[in-house]
Amino acid sequence: MKLIDGYVRSPLAGLAPWILMAVVNGPGRFEEAASAALGLSLLTLWVGKRRGVPVHLLEAFTVGYFGVLAALGLVASDSTIEWLQLWAGEVSNIALALFAVITLAIRRPFTLAYAKDTTPQEYWDTPIFLRINYVISAVWAGAFLFSALLGAYADAVLRDNDNFWTAWILPIGAIIFAVSFTEFYPDRATGEHGATWARAFDWLPPFIVVTGIVGWVSDALPDVPAIALIVVGALGSATMRRFFPDDVEKVSQQH
Repeated sequence: MKLIDGYVRSPLAGLAPWILMAVVNGPGRFEEAASAALGLSLLTLWVGKRRGVPVHLLEAFTVGYFGVLAALGLVASDSTIEWLQLWAGEVSNIALALFAVITLAIRRPFTLAYAKDTTPQEYWDTPIFLRINYVISAVWAGAFLFSALLGAYADAVLRDNDNFWTAWILPIGAIIFAVSFTEFYPDRATGEHGATWARAFDWLPPFIVVTGIVGWVSDALPDVPAIALIVVGALGSATMRRFFPDDVEKVSQQH
């Protein structure tokens, strides 16, 4: 139950349907992807209500967005469906980026609601609490926009919406960085001992190793670059353990 509570009280609850859409969507699968994302967003709302968690703005936006996409999947023409199959990823990332930017513009950063779920009320109006959420929401907006630009480049320039780097590795890396930053930055902003910037990038060496392995096994990368990534990632992990042992230990305890 702690895992479920942690899920519905975190931004991941609102982001999971978008990730599911990105994974499932493809040629001939737009309707299924949109319906699956809508189903997951509705399930998240139901579970959250059962666990006593209020509906957050991101989750309400997610339900509305995928409700529209699912409806389009039922009534749109074949040419519109084909366009959506190609550009749905970029449109979704742009929608998320605009959502995050708008919440910043109206002084209601979307991460604020999740932070309030786990923070005593006396801290809600403090400058540091508000600044932390402005910064974290801005980082998420940047990650969404970065993914949208990558997808647009892949579709418009590379003519390959399943490119190993632009469709998978770099967007996933951006999301992992945003997640890591969300966990790290509150400690950094409040001056907690040991909250160095190394903690924001502790995920990178293992991610490089996994990239090399996946690229090698899937033949997305030639042997030499794949092996080089594995070696660089392994050396990076050893370097992190050597020069930032406290950060590595802290992260391992959190997980």
